[in-house]
Amino acid sequence: MTIQQILKHYWNHDAFRPLQEEIIQSVLLGRDTLALLPTGGGKSVCFQVPALAKEGICLVISPLIALMKDQVENLKAKGIDAVSIVSGMSKREVDIALDNCIYGPVKFLYLSPERLLSELVRERIKYMNVNLIAVDEAHCISQWGYDFRPPYLHIADLRELHPDVPVLALTATATVEVRDDIQQKLLFKQSNVFKQSFERKNISYVVQNEENKLRKLLDIAKGVKGSGIVYVRSRKETAEIAKFYTENGFKADFYHAGLTMDQRSMKQESWKANRTRIIVATNAFGMGIDKPDVRFVIHKDLPESLEAYYQEAGRGGRDEQKAYAVLLYNYADRIKNEKKFLTNFPSVDEIKLIYHNLGNYFQLAYGTGEGVSFDLDLSDFCTRFKLDPTKTLNALKFLEKDEYLSFNESVFLPSRFRFEVMNEQLYNFQIQNPSWDPFIKTILRSYGGSFENYVRMREHDLARRSNLSVQQVIEGLKQLQEMNILNYLSQTDQPQVTYIRPRQHNNDLIINKRYIEERKATARKKMEAVFAYAEHKKCRSQMLLAYFDEINADKCGVCDICLEEKRQRNLAETADNITDEIVLLLSTGSLTIGALITSLKTGAEKDRIETIRLLLDAGKIKTDGERYYL
Repeated sequence: MTIQQILKHYWNHDAFRPLQEEIIQSVLLGRDTLALLPTGGGKSVCFQVPALAKEGICLVISPLIALMKDQVENLKAKGIDAVSIVSGMSKREVDIALDNCIYGPVKFLYLSPERLLSELVRERIKYMNVNLIAVDEAHCISQWGYDFRPPYLHIADLRELHPDVPVLALTATATVEVRDDIQQKLLFKQSNVFKQSFERKNISYVVQNEENKLRKLLDIAKGVKGSGIVYVRSRKETAEIAKFYTENGFKADFYHAGLTMDQRSMKQESWKANRTRIIVATNAFGMGIDKPDVRFVIHKDLPESLEAYYQEAGRGGRDEQKAYAVLLYNYADRIKNEKKFLTNFPSVDEIKLIYHNLGNYFQLAYGTGEGVSFDLDLSDFCTRFKLDPTKTLNALKFLEKDEYLSFNESVFLPSRFRFEVMNEQLYNFQIQNPSWDPFIKTILRSYGGSFENYVRMREHDLARRSNLSVQQVIEGLKQLQEMNILNYLSQTDQPQVTYIRPRQHNNDLIINKRYIEERKATARKKMEAVFAYAEHKKCRSQMLLAYFDEINADKCGVCDICLEEKRQRNLAETADNITDEIVLLLSTGSLTIGALITSLKTGAEKDRIETIRLLLDAGKIKTDGERYYL
């Protein structure tokens, strides 16, 4: 099929969006390509279509596990074979998935960048017929970007395994510095960038200097019709502000990474279907969620960077209709952020202490643990060892950069299982153990393909079908596992730490201090850019575009600054017209204030009174206390 036929067949679209076709043609010609498309610009089509047009498998590297899973499900729903390999999967599970990529019909293999650190994964990729390497959220490879992920630096290793396969890097936000860095780190044979303007003409960017932020949250919800997102910094605040909205008559709900996958899906679907009008969320919300009719996005607190702000604000108005991106800001926010910045970055000694505490927390002996993943309850860990959570998160990222461990902030893996015996052996087991027969039959009727692959399951569904409690189902699966009949992996929804090297003694830890200082300088620069955006009286859209190196953009005409300038111009024009009228009226004789105001045709009453006052102050008209004259 041609790329147009593929688009029609699988997506039912008649035409590509702007730049998609050019990017796809570039990839099909075998060129390394960097594509910058705004949030909601259809980045996934840019690698999915060319991969389907060629023989072989496409490797997709992405840090967003939830998004990976969504894309795999969507591809499968279209009849396209796709698999994902993420942290937390067992070695056997990974082994089977990789085998299917080499010998089976799989067209897309989604990998978290941490997986590229595994020798097993790299060795097996060598034997795959790879047609394209797609790197999503490519800004993560640049240490000048806002969301640097050290494992991304290993993507270039894939080029040694498949030197003739093109790389397609995709991102929604990147400065010139970051664009150059992405191409360099991914070993582009030559520079090749496709970039859409970052301008969003239908979004009105607004900064409101506000002490009473709660009142303003209500004002916006009252004043702007349609659904909205409110971003806050803490999980606690999501629930508090959603409750505040509900108490004031708005249908609102909250969302953060600490909720179970089922809770998140339910809240997300309710909001997407407009049963919930406002979702109050941390920045865990929004990636990969394509709701076109979001009318307002409010940031109650300052964002981490203008890149993050642009992405989050850009979730409004994807239907090209008018939308508002509102940042609530006051000077106390600046003080708070500067103070937080100073405590964000741990010292080398603090990093070593956190590493040591982590080993104790997992009860890991020195010299062991290589390749092992652990669920990390960050709150419990920080409470037990009296640590600052933000500083601990940053320490984990520095340990990741120096390749002692890898850290995924949230990994949800549903429960899954696979039979470890063949069909005949299972049948014999059922005959010899009749008490197990009904339970096993229910499993077999409920889930197909479980002799070849790990199959997702829901204990709750199995309990309903077998007339057992959820706990009885879990116990039954565990017992069958002990008898080596099946392998059962229960769901996880925790951040995960994977040890890349065995646990080291603290004296053997080498932490790159210079790199920490560079990260600190980059973070400060980004924080100052956010302050400038919030405080300067320039067109907001121009400021955002200038940050992304679109220097000579026109004023947007719809942000708060442009609207205020327009209002001031209108006021000046109105005052000039009122002045001309006053001079004309008084040139024929004096008038009382009442007669003068009612005789004027231009402007509102307050504008007329203000103009008369200004003309008196300037000595252009006079009064004897009762009447006004020239």
